[in-house]
Amino acid sequence: MKQRKFFKATKNHSGVGDYLFDFFNYTFLIFLCVVMLYPFLNQVAVSLNEATDSLKGGIFLWPRIFTWANYKYVFGEASIFHAFYISVLRTVIGTLTSVLCTAMVAYTISRKDYVLRKFVTIAFVITMYINGGLIPNYLLIKDLGLLDSFWVYIIPGIIGVFNLIVIRSFIEGIPDSLFESAKIDGAGDFTTFIKIVLPLSLPVLATVSLFVAVGQWNSWFDVFLYNSSDTNLSTLQYELMKILQNSNASMSGKTASDAMANTTAQANMVTPTSIRATMTIIASLPIIMVYPFLQKYFVKGLTLGGVKG
Repeated sequence: MKQRKFFKATKNHSGVGDYLFDFFNYTFLIFLCVVMLYPFLNQVAVSLNEATDSLKGGIFLWPRIFTWANYKYVFGEASIFHAFYISVLRTVIGTLTSVLCTAMVAYTISRKDYVLRKFVTIAFVITMYINGGLIPNYLLIKDLGLLDSFWVYIIPGIIGVFNLIVIRSFIEGIPDSLFESAKIDGAGDFTTFIKIVLPLSLPVLATVSLFVAVGQWNSWFDVFLYNSSDTNLSTLQYELMKILQNSNASMSGKTASDAMANTTAQANMVTPTSIRATMTIIASLPIIMVYPFLQKYFVKGLTLGGVKG
């Protein structure tokens, strides 16, 4: 009888503990979602609000005076659509090239029968900590003939060392029996890589692809350094940066009270705050649309790629 009461009390205690755990778990996750989503939703509201009215503050999740003027101003730039095309082209080509080449090198240094395995790995890792600097890199790009060239976006970053280590760790977790079976069947390294390694490494490759794509899409400093003189090679991020600079220049010398004056001319103007919010949405939306297609691979690829075996 006492034993039954003990188990009953333990069961009730366990139920209360589970309830409290679920309560705090859901509360924390809801709080985390709000913290992550609010800044983005706030930028959406600011970008859709009248620019001069946004200077008053008090805009949270919904625009106070709805307008498309900020987006019309940004898309009114003649070069913005061509820059968008270059950004998409750069992201697609850069991501495919980088992931494929990095995966090939990762497969090579993951093989235990490769004599220079440790040397090549150390040589790549050293580059994570030692860099020649801005001027030597610029001189190298110049000597390679990559200035004012589209390939300056692709070739210098074709191998990412961090991504290389992640992919190598994932490949090392593939059973050796698969490679031995392929070798017995007469498959070479390239055939093994294409037919065994790539299909089995899809989760980690999708994860690394997301990393590389975001980096390529958001990059603008290399455009400023190497291709600023060629407008045909300008990217979306670089054009948005120039628009923001122009809006800052147009607002210089004006006080907040002048900017909030209720005149027709002021009502149609833009401000650095509104342009910054609009640029954030324009630059973020394409990557946000791509992420759901890679989400199912993200956790699995990052976890298995970060821990051997």
